[in-house]
Amino acid sequence: MRLRLAMLLSIWCGLVQVAAAQSEAARAAPPVADLAAVVVTGAQPGPGLWRVSRRDPATGEHVMWVLGTLSPLPRGMQWQSRELEQVIGGSQQVLLPPSVKVKADAGFLGKLFLLPSAYSARKNSDGQTLQQVLPPPVYARWQVLKQKYLPDDRGIERWRPIFAAQELYRKAIKANDLSRSGGVQASIDALASRHAVTEVPTSYQVVIEHPRAAIKAFKASAPHDTTCFIRTLDSIEHDMPAMKARANAWATGDLQKLRALPDSARHEACISSLIDAGFAQSLGLDDVPARQAALWLAAARKALAGNAQTFAILPMEELLKPDGYLAKLRAEGYEVEAPE
Repeated sequence: MRLRLAMLLSIWCGLVQVAAAQSEAARAAPPVADLAAVVVTGAQPGPGLWRVSRRDPATGEHVMWVLGTLSPLPRGMQWQSRELEQVIGGSQQVLLPPSVKVKADAGFLGKLFLLPSAYSARKNSDGQTLQQVLPPPVYARWQVLKQKYLPDDRGIERWRPIFAAQELYRKAIKANDLSRSGGVQASIDALASRHAVTEVPTSYQVVIEHPRAAIKAFKASAPHDTTCFIRTLDSIEHDMPAMKARANAWATGDLQKLRALPDSARHEACISSLIDAGFAQSLGLDDVPARQAALWLAAARKALAGNAQTFAILPMEELLKPDGYLAKLRAEGYEVEAPE
């Protein structure tokens, strides 16, 4: 049974979990002006699809089409998904994006008793406030951004920095007409259902056998998350134009611009703070990214061997970086082609 402990570890899951994605579209899109400052709206084509293939002497060519997803995306974007519908309709399976699911062993009463502990775990120890745990210059920057994006939230001052940073980031991208996922996964789910194509999960499941002990471990050795907090402030203060430009480049299918635009260091800093934390190591969570990658690659190999055509979803960074998931398939002898 999924538990509210997942709320405790939602930072871990939200950062390691890849943004789910949705649709492709028609090539003719209206011109967009001032990409660095304005978020696109209306019908947009989205990015092209990567093509992964291998030829079997007995059964011919097996192909996997891959959509790269991004977060955040333009909130007002609408996809024209005729091309994507053709691809999904001609596939035997939809390979869902890699993710992490946390499950814990506890009965109904156990869940009720765990709730107070779960809520308290997101707070600083000994009732400390952010002002007490952060360096003064960092706290001063937080106060400015909090007033802008979280003016009425007093309770957040007692949250651990990594939880406060995530909430600030969520509010900031919403205020800038951006969305965490752009509604992409819902469109893909609908298309798969319409064409009766099976969706195959690639979730790595973390089972917490002793939830109470896990919460205590989190409280005792929570992440050293000041770096994550600072990188989040950096992103909101300085990287918002770049985030909008990346979101627009994805929406308009401009792969060249997407490659050229730098991504924020926030994501990696926050993941590192979690992986290196004592609670992650004690619960066996420190090697989740590697296990997650191995699980997705195994599912991709199986799909490419058994299906004539497969549709898959991956975060865009795994398609672009030199050691990403598709780079690993290329190294194993699969042919990988980027969209033009």
